[in-house]
Amino acid sequence: MTALERVQRRRQAVEDVQTLFVEHLMLDVEPQDLDPDAPLFGSGHALDSIDAVELVVALENRFGVRLQESRVLSIPHLRTVNTVVDLVIAETQEAA
Repeated sequence: MTALERVQRRRQAVEDVQTLFVEHLMLDVEPQDLDPDAPLFGSGHALDSIDAVELVVALENRFGVRLQESRVLSIPHLRTVNTVVDLVIAETQEAA
C-alpha cells in the first residue's frame, strides 16, 4: 500500500468513525465537527461507560471485526477519535 493510499484510508476511517460516534451515541454535533483529538471521556466529549460499551458494539458491527477485550479496555485505545481509528485500522489489518 502506498503512502497516499494509507492517508486516504485513514482519512476515510476518521470520517467513518466520526459519523458512527454521532449516529450511535446521538451526539448533538455534525460528524465533521467532532474534534478527532479531543478526549472522548471527561472534559472532552463527556462520554460515559455506557457510551463506551455502545461504541465498542457499534465499531464491531460497522467494521466487521471483533475487538479484543484487552485492547479495548486499554485506556490509550479509547482516548480520542484518532486512537479509536488507530485501533480499527490495526484490527482490520489483522483480520485481512
